Amino acid sequence: MSDEKPAREPIEEDARIDALEARLRAARSREEERNRPKIQGASESEKLGSRVLSYLLGGILGGAAVGWVIDQFADTSPWGLLVMLFLGIVVGFRNIIRISSPTPGNGGDGDKV
Repeated sequence: MSDEKPAREPIEEDARIDALEARLRAARSREEERNRPKIQGASESEKLGSRVLSYLLGGILGGAAVGWVIDQFADTSPWGLLVMLFLGIVVGFRNIIRISSPTPGNGGDGDKV
């Protein structure tokens, strides 16, 4: 081989380009972090709200359905429906009060033992 030097010297890395690439990587990672969805699932208050709604609707609709069936078979219309609807409302509110009132020793949720 020849000992002659090449006509051009290889271009060395510029420190400004390295700094720019580092800043771009940091900006991309910050942007990805900012755009990542923050909510992973339902919060505790959303879960409790859904539970309260299901207890209330379940009590009312369950009581109405049982009362309607009683009225159909016993021919007591509308008293069976009214009585069972009232009992369904009472049971629904009792369940809502039970899960919302703190009990000693378990941190506030009435169902956990």
